Amino acid sequence: MDQTSNNVVTFSEIMLTLRKHIKLILGTTVIVTALAAIFTFFIMTPKYSAGTQILVNRKLDDSMQGAQLQANQADVQMISTYKDIITSPVIQKDVKKQTKNQPGSADSDVSIETQTNSQVFTINVTSTDPHTAASVANKTADVFKNKIGKIMSINNVTIVSKAVADDKPVSPRTSLNILAGVVLGLILGVGLAFLSEFNDKTIKDEDYLTNDLGLTSLGIVNEISQKDIDRQVREQASGSEHADNMRRRV
Repeated sequence: MDQTSNNVVTFSEIMLTLRKHIKLILGTTVIVTALAAIFTFFIMTPKYSAGTQILVNRKLDDSMQGAQLQANQADVQMISTYKDIITSPVIQKDVKKQTKNQPGSADSDVSIETQTNSQVFTINVTSTDPHTAASVANKTADVFKNKIGKIMSINNVTIVSKAVADDKPVSPRTSLNILAGVVLGLILGVGLAFLSEFNDKTIKDEDYLTNDLGLTSLGIVNEISQKDIDRQVREQASGSEHADNMRRRV
């Protein structure tokens, strides 16, 4: 890349560098995108998700109905506690025991999703098998419902909706991975292009000698390709043969 004496790189020089190394940039982009596709389709294991919704509230006596609103607000605040209990070994140990023969159950991941100011929360499970994900979610809800009464004296747990197996994987996200490969490939290709240009120490024009190095230019010798040399030799040989033929005729 050509630089002026004050080391300022112009926009035209940047574009020139990009055009000069366009094959490198495109090649790097294609390679990185292909690697991302291979990793996504052949290496990453698809995972599936299923969720079951639970409502936890406390039943109050008729004499305490006026405190129902306060009780509901307290139940909302208690959801973080329920989350810790659901993901703790107290619940998960029994769940794993009941689902141990199902494919992918050992690697299933349990998480809790909540909504602001809502007493309903969702038990989400991801697994390598869609039916295992649904089964683990439902078993977790059942075990929690059976044990929470003894743990916290909660007397009203309702399973709002059961988990259903979904054959559409939630990961890997194919489109996002491919797009990431394209972007990363472009960035890497542009970086390699500029690195190659900055490491190129060859003299590109006469101004670099006279302005930057302060040398005196004695002339310019143009580069001639081997193809041009061969063409000139053929033309000279043809011209000499034509001249010889003319002399013979005379």
